Amino acid sequence: MLSLEHINLRRGSDLLLEDAGFVLHKGARVGLVGKNGSGKSSLFRLILGELEPDGGHLQRPADWRLAMMAQEVPALEQAALEYVLDGHRPLRRAEAALARAQADGDDAGIAAAHAELDAVRAWEQPARAATLLAGLGFSEAQQKQPVSAFSGGWRMRLNLAQVLLSDADLMLLDEPTNHLDLDAILWLQQWLTQHPGALMLISHDRAFLDATVGEILHIEQRRLKRYTGTYSDFERQRAEQLSLQQKMHEKQQVQIAHLQKFIDRFKAKATKAKQAQSRVKALEKLERIGPAHVDSEFSFGFLKPERLPNPMIDLDGVTCGYEGAPILGNVTMSLRPESRIGLLGPNGAGKSTLIRTLVGELAALDGRLKRDPDLAVGYFHQQQVDRLAAADTPYQLINRAHPKWTEQQVRNELGAFGFHGDAVFEPVGRFSGGEKARLALALIVHEKPALLLLDEPANHLDLEMREALTLALQEFEGAVVLVSHDRHLLETTVDEFQLVAEGTVRAFDGDLDDYARWLQQARREANAAARTEPAAGRDDARQRRQDAAKRREQLRPLKKEVEKLEKALDRESAALAEVETALGDETLYTDAGRKDELQSLLARQGGLKNRHEELEMALLDAMEKLEAAEAEA
Repeated sequence: MLSLEHINLRRGSDLLLEDAGFVLHKGARVGLVGKNGSGKSSLFRLILGELEPDGGHLQRPADWRLAMMAQEVPALEQAALEYVLDGHRPLRRAEAALARAQADGDDAGIAAAHAELDAVRAWEQPARAATLLAGLGFSEAQQKQPVSAFSGGWRMRLNLAQVLLSDADLMLLDEPTNHLDLDAILWLQQWLTQHPGALMLISHDRAFLDATVGEILHIEQRRLKRYTGTYSDFERQRAEQLSLQQKMHEKQQVQIAHLQKFIDRFKAKATKAKQAQSRVKALEKLERIGPAHVDSEFSFGFLKPERLPNPMIDLDGVTCGYEGAPILGNVTMSLRPESRIGLLGPNGAGKSTLIRTLVGELAALDGRLKRDPDLAVGYFHQQQVDRLAAADTPYQLINRAHPKWTEQQVRNELGAFGFHGDAVFEPVGRFSGGEKARLALALIVHEKPALLLLDEPANHLDLEMREALTLALQEFEGAVVLVSHDRHLLETTVDEFQLVAEGTVRAFDGDLDDYARWLQQARREANAAARTEPAAGRDDARQRRQDAAKRREQLRPLKKEVEKLEKALDRESAALAEVETALGDETLYTDAGRKDELQSLLARQGGLKNRHEELEMALLDAMEKLEAAEAEA
């Protein structure tokens, strides 16, 4: 077993754990939860041996194999499948031993290496790796592509596959669902439930935690506290404890008030001085019980829409996509004030394309789309989050929306989204992905939308902020169209599902469990069709593979265009950041002699912002075209 006793752990000057301890038995499945910055990832690194405790004792079984997802992957030319096989270290050690023995002509060494290969069932590992990659969304062709061909999110999937293949006695998974779509999450959930080894999991997806762990380890006030059961069980148990703590706190406050009253009344009287002093000592010895509180600092609501047009948007036989590259056809749907729709469908099927068509970023290629001219739309997507100007501060952004608000009103509003103190004046460029997402939601709130189009709004949000978003959406008076891989958010905020698949959109009659079964059936049918391909059709299949190869070759210019635009955008971003840093010099605004310099900088800032926005839109279009072409290939 793994055990921590009286552990103290610091990162810099911050004390993350104090006199903390827990025991992990073989095969245990533990969810690690706590506020951001409480030390969850640092605890993982301590268990791995990458950090040393500042006090206490950590006992790690010598024969346990540990595996944790790497957070970065270099741009290797190694094939994805081979990269994943590197995660099975006993396999690679045995292969290396065989190569050395063969090079040396060592017959005994060759025999020993073959015995090691048999012991790790070497012949099974490539097929296992291929199965893992398929479950995480990699096609057979992609598995043969070099690691360098994939984006950062897909490389993280490769890291996850490495860990899953490792056959570790203890897997440490830090936010494994962050870069997965709902399909891959459902597959990973099923895989983990069948894994025999021990598991420690950090995740902001409560449904995923509920399905995969049997106990919760909570970091609170620098201590580790264990709860038996799922994450939902933990929430219930903790709520009961907090309620009891509140009652004990209130009872103790009465006791403290009584003791203090006696002390204040009699400490000056000689006849009562001794008794008063004993009350003072009793008060000093009293172990104070803090008031119950919930960790979450987030609580917000969407403002009441000024107008709820009915219908909001009507689509009749609409084709969505790009000129020459339609993605969805014959889309017919009507959005009304009571509409609360969750979009389901495989990655790349066109969910984001549909959202962009609804918001008006993409024009309908065919059919009829009618949008009420007075419709106020709140649109959340990752590109919008990334477009927040690096030099702006949360205070400036809210103040522009409400110039008559006092500073305290602005602070109160930002406080609901977790921005307090000097953080309201911090430039956005320094913020994490979660902080930017919270700020983007704060700005959407003040648009008073009647329709919310939300494309993965929970990405980068922690459990507390996700819960605040869930409650806000439940109270929202307008319509909602939601794409999310957070099942709890979907299940508690939408009333119906639409399935985006096979080039169209249709109503899905079922819940998320039914959707998981639909995915499994679709995979089985695809695999069966591949296995039972008739001999007479092999020539056709060969031609299809050749056509697919040609299509992949056609992806090259699209990829080059994306890379070109990314580099150009990076250059514009750097230039804009330089200008905005210069504009931060207060003397520009107070020194009359620098007026021309100020005007020049402001003009340059305006030009750079326009160019930056043009490049962002061009990059977004190029990435969408590439995604559509990849899905077709």
